[in-house]
This record gives sequence, structure tokens and C-alpha cells, in this order.
Amino acid sequence: MSKNDEESSPSLRVATIADAQELLAVYDPYVRKTAITFEWETPSLIEFRQRIKQTLQRYPYLVAECDGSILGYAYTNPVGSRAAFAWCAETSVYLREDVRGRGIGHLLYAALECLSAAQGLTRLYARVACTEQVDSYVTDDSLLFHHKMGYEQVGLMKACGYKFDCWYDLAILEKRLSNSKFAQEFIPFPQLSAEILSSCGVYQSSCE
Repeated sequence: MSKNDEESSPSLRVATIADAQELLAVYDPYVRKTAITFEWETPSLIEFRQRIKQTLQRYPYLVAECDGSILGYAYTNPVGSRAAFAWCAETSVYLREDVRGRGIGHLLYAALECLSAAQGLTRLYARVACTEQVDSYVTDDSLLFHHKMGYEQVGLMKACGYKFDCWYDLAILEKRLSNSKFAQEFIPFPQLSAEILSSCGVYQSSCE
């Protein structure tokens, strides 16, 4: 690998509220042009900032960047609000349109999985929009990505999302992080040490 290639390799860090506008720009095309997200309207910048802040209270929210430009982001969120759900989480990842297919999603997901295991989680889930007949709003790319990352489909919600005058299914995919018989203590993301973040390939942003 050349020096230029090394300098162009993306790095992963923890997101901050200051990233909101750039992250929202990444997310916006997914809302307007795809059924990958079931949101009909792009959230406001104020709302998006609040989402980042709320997620980071307990879960990782990561960005991939290169030369100061954000290429994509990924995060986990609770699967449910009941106490018994504490040891599993739902994953999300969004990439800038012009950087797909470069392995950035893999980097983000691998880091999420590493951090989630350090938090004591045993399962990660992804909900992926799909349809029996692929159209211009949903492809098989997300399903293929998750299968490549070791996720297995464990359920399917039929025709549960309506967008662009069409019904879409939602595949439920699962990845097991631990076979432990008993639950470990859940560690909120802010309590993970810098050493753990570094071991997962993530650095803590210095700006808030």
C-alpha cells in the first residue's frame, strides 16, 4: 500500500453533535430516494442533533471520515424499552452515495460489534427493507451486506411499510456476539475506556 493510500484510508471516531449537519446530508438521500428507511420526510437539524445526543447516552454512534470529510456513520439503538431487552441492540449504517462498495460499511459494523461485545451485549439485530420484486427504491445490497457480515435472517414482517405508493417487507436479521448462559452487566457506552475504544479501532473525538 502506498503512502497516499494510507493517508486516504478512513478512520473511525465517535460522533459529536457538531457532526449533525454533515451526517444529515448523508442520511437525506436515503429518505428522499429510497425505501431503505421508512421515514417519509428528512428530520430537521434540531431533531437529528437530539437523536445523536440520545443515542450516545448509552450506545455507540460512529463516523468514518477521511481527510476531514465524513464518509458514513453507524450506530446502535435499543431493540425495545423493557428491561429484559438490555443485552441486545439494533444496528443502523448509512454511507455517502459516492463511497459505497469501498468496505466502509464493513469497518463501521466491525467496530460496532466490537464495542457492543465490550458493553456486554449478546445479540445485534438489523431490520432491512426488502421486497419480493426488487425495484428502484430497494435493492438486495443491504441483505447481502448483512449476510456477508455474519447476520442470519430470523424473521420477516410482510408488507409492514408503505412508501412511494408501494408496500415493503422488513427482514429481521440477527448476529450472535456471545453464547454466555448468563447476562453480564450492561456497560453504557460513555463508560467504556479509551483503551477499549482503541482496541475496536475507534478514537474519541476531541470536540463536542
